[in-house]
Amino acid sequence: MTLTSEEAVTDDPAPGRMSRGQVVQALSGLMLGMFVSILASTVVSNALPRIIADLNGSQSVYTWIVTAELLAMTATVPLWGKLADLYSKKLLVQLSLLLFVAGSLIAGFTPDVGVLVVSRVVQGIGAGGMTALATIVLAAIIPPREMGRYAGMFGAVFGVATIAGPLIGGVMVDTSWLGWRWCFFIGVPFSIAAIALLQKTLKLPSVRRKDVKIDWLGALLITAGVSTLLIWSTLAGQHFDWASWETAVFVAGGIVLLALAVWVESRAAEPVIPLGIFRNRTVTLTIIASVLVGVAMFGGTVFLSQYFQVALGKSPTVAGLMSLPMIFGLLISSVVAGALITKFGRWKVYLVAGAVIMTVGMLLLSTIGADTSVLVLSLHMAVLGVGVGMLMQNLVLAAQNDVPAAELGAATSALTFFRSMGGAIGVSALGAVLASRVTSLTTEKFGEAATSSGGGHAVPDLTALPPEIKTIFADIYGTATAELFLVGAPIAFLAIIAVLFIKEKPLSELSGDERRAREEAALSAH
Repeated sequence: MTLTSEEAVTDDPAPGRMSRGQVVQALSGLMLGMFVSILASTVVSNALPRIIADLNGSQSVYTWIVTAELLAMTATVPLWGKLADLYSKKLLVQLSLLLFVAGSLIAGFTPDVGVLVVSRVVQGIGAGGMTALATIVLAAIIPPREMGRYAGMFGAVFGVATIAGPLIGGVMVDTSWLGWRWCFFIGVPFSIAAIALLQKTLKLPSVRRKDVKIDWLGALLITAGVSTLLIWSTLAGQHFDWASWETAVFVAGGIVLLALAVWVESRAAEPVIPLGIFRNRTVTLTIIASVLVGVAMFGGTVFLSQYFQVALGKSPTVAGLMSLPMIFGLLISSVVAGALITKFGRWKVYLVAGAVIMTVGMLLLSTIGADTSVLVLSLHMAVLGVGVGMLMQNLVLAAQNDVPAAELGAATSALTFFRSMGGAIGVSALGAVLASRVTSLTTEKFGEAATSSGGGHAVPDLTALPPEIKTIFADIYGTATAELFLVGAPIAFLAIIAVLFIKEKPLSELSGDERRAREEAALSAH
């Protein structure tokens, strides 16, 4: 794992375009790495009820195990994106996968929930690098005009990994000779294989820059500010009231840190997030839409696995299989939309249609309950999957097509950052709403004694409950989960408004490396 492959002198003195065969080879390693890193975000969702029971955790810990990984991924994405503009992209991708392997091994051997949360942070740092860098490398070697086909593939991988995780996790939990620890171990061999495959297949032209300075202070302030707000959204409503002095401290602290980050970034020679990209209307609108997609997708779907098991009484494996309609909807729409964009060169219609269909899917899922049939639930989930598949990756394509090549890394990582932040906000805030609603419904059904003794905060072990109590808890979780999607639907609707204002521009015929070479030649000519 060295810099030599990327720094080697190519036969073509200018950044040459890779053949389709070379592109497919390079993408194979990237997609494998991206799949396993994104899988880490969701593979535990079906296993969490069992993990929490084995490690004696609570509903708040349930949310934290998911949020910690998303938080670390979100906070580090801008730094990975900036490093990609300055250093070897290939080396950075491999480094991010090594971090993911380390986090996975720690998680697999964890003795308690504290170590598990720490391991999820390490996994998240690695996953943040992989999700940002894979898209950046894609933009470097493929022109936007041809990006649709490949972006559709990447969008499908992202979506399938996000939603297929529960299925894999469920199988692991239900297989007696494996268990939930293999939810973490399973990604290790694939990550190592991806590192080896990338070393062999990914060859990028050299970009040598001297006297490079990373704005570490800006990166620290961004990370601290975002983390403060996300921690607040996780704790509020559960450990203290939304309207309380603790809320004021967290929110004020987060805003102050982010304001300082903006001030530092505006004066840095090499800012982590160049503030100039926000002057670009397309980038700003796609970032807004990405936040909303993140909230809708992660915030809603991550709690479906708990709904399947607690409200519907399904096993972890069956709960995973119930995610398949969403997977297929996302896979088909992402690939088909990408192919049509490549063929016809038009992309805005798929953004608008995707946002509308995603909103409809959220509204449909707000009608579910403990007695919803599997067929009806599957149709609702398929609708949501189709919408997200048409929208998510094509937002990145729209932004990449409208920025200078030198800012591809920063713009791409900014979109990934805000989408991940939306996901983390969705999981933490909606998780707090779910926990609060479960507690209030439990109080209504069983009285104050049940919640004061911890019954309202702990995830119930249905196997240990009598049938009549099990039915009540199923109804409680069915009602609370439906209300999550009802909260998420207006958020998804805002994505429609955002994408409507994006101006459609013709897709460039040049790859990122070719655009960079032209831009640098134009600058040197002056």
